[in-house]
Amino acid sequence: MAKYTQKKRAGLYELTSEARAELVDSLYYNVDLAPTSFSQRNWSTYHIASLWIGMSICIPSFTMASSLVVLGLSPWLAVLNVALGNVIILIPIQLNSHAGTKYGIPFPVFARMTFGVVGAHIPSLSRAITACGWNAIQSWIGGAAIVSIIASFAPSFQQSSKAPFIGFFIFLAIVCLIAARGPNAIRLLEAIGAPVLIILTIALFIWSILLASSVNASFSDIIQANTDYAQIDSNGGFAYIFLAGLTANIAFWATMALNIPDFSRYAVSQKAQFRGQIYGMPVTMAACAFIGAFFAQSTKIALGEAIFDPTAVLPLIGNPVITFVVGLGVVIATITTNIAANVVAPANGFSNISPKRINYSAGVIISCIIAILYRPWWIFGSAGAYIFDWLNVYGGILAPIAAIFIADYYIVKKSNLEVSALYRSESRYWYQGGWNLRAIIAWVAGFILPTLGSTVLSGKPTFSWIAANGYIIGFIIGLIVYVLLMKSETRSFLSDKEESAITE
Repeated sequence: MAKYTQKKRAGLYELTSEARAELVDSLYYNVDLAPTSFSQRNWSTYHIASLWIGMSICIPSFTMASSLVVLGLSPWLAVLNVALGNVIILIPIQLNSHAGTKYGIPFPVFARMTFGVVGAHIPSLSRAITACGWNAIQSWIGGAAIVSIIASFAPSFQQSSKAPFIGFFIFLAIVCLIAARGPNAIRLLEAIGAPVLIILTIALFIWSILLASSVNASFSDIIQANTDYAQIDSNGGFAYIFLAGLTANIAFWATMALNIPDFSRYAVSQKAQFRGQIYGMPVTMAACAFIGAFFAQSTKIALGEAIFDPTAVLPLIGNPVITFVVGLGVVIATITTNIAANVVAPANGFSNISPKRINYSAGVIISCIIAILYRPWWIFGSAGAYIFDWLNVYGGILAPIAAIFIADYYIVKKSNLEVSALYRSESRYWYQGGWNLRAIIAWVAGFILPTLGSTVLSGKPTFSWIAANGYIIGFIIGLIVYVLLMKSETRSFLSDKEESAITE
């Protein structure tokens, strides 16, 4: 009689209670990394869309377009750049969502499928360490809003050189406390926060209009502004700026293209996760881009210099009540994005290092401690550092990982996984001593050229062009190299039928 380790319902799988019991003593299993049960998959299309709206409406989203305006692009070209980048990155996000929903597995376990049970630490920690950097940036932004809130009651506080750092630590502590409460707290926060964030976005747009009108500039004066070619040329030329901006916008969600199973595993169905992401991300990001570009152009006209960070103008509001309300809105917006996008994944990633010793809550604390080491005041110090030195560098490193996952899941394994084997040594996913060396080779082959072009060889025209297109180039190289290297292994995986399951 066949021994079933999974149950199947409407195309989704969960482990049987017997299979879970057998994994309890495994070194590679704990409750936080366990596949979700059917009852835990309660995120509807609304919840998935709210998640993306909550993550998308944040200060860094506005800065994707405003940074490009600062570098010289016209507002409409900046919006086009952001919209195109988000449509492109949504493709790997959707493709990597499927396994999370179908099998209920989180990202670190999903990574074992491709890199091996031990080798999964490479993509897991790459994503985790990058997320810690984003956690630092978001906490620096949220900390600035907290400083403004405190200053609305005690104006002298804002003059202290220690104020930004106090705000940073207060915000980071709030993030740590909420994130440690787990996915249900996150789901509730996103569902409540999404409508508030929409109101905040509209308020920023209205403020930008009022700022421009204060110097008699009309709505059309802002949206019809031309590209500043003198500024563009001083930053490397139009093609370089546009392509680097496109790569930065793709890289903006490069982390989510990896760890999206952390969230899609809670979806009630594939249709819910697919529709929720379509409804929640591209339109919201395009709207944020328009408002960000409008804001930057408005500050350029009214203040004589385009500003890429909206929190920089909080002290200019003047009215303490309005400052408090806006500052609170920025805090809410930043918390919802930061926890979902930059704390959950590293927490699971650090837990994956030693599941028996590090649980999810401990992973949250570790990720927040590492964030302190990132010096966000440098990363977020200027539009150029933000685009070229942060987004483009890590985007080129993560791109081939996303490609390798897609190639492995769809081409090599045809979306068939033996879930219980992902938690055991000496299983089909053990490869060579727990490592799939072919995946590591494909990853290095994919990121090496874009990374060199963004760092030590940034002054060389050819390498600068490669860096400006780093995500796409790294993605293509990683996918092709992995498929070629795994060609001899594909047949052995396809010869195994999908793990038998009890159909409910």
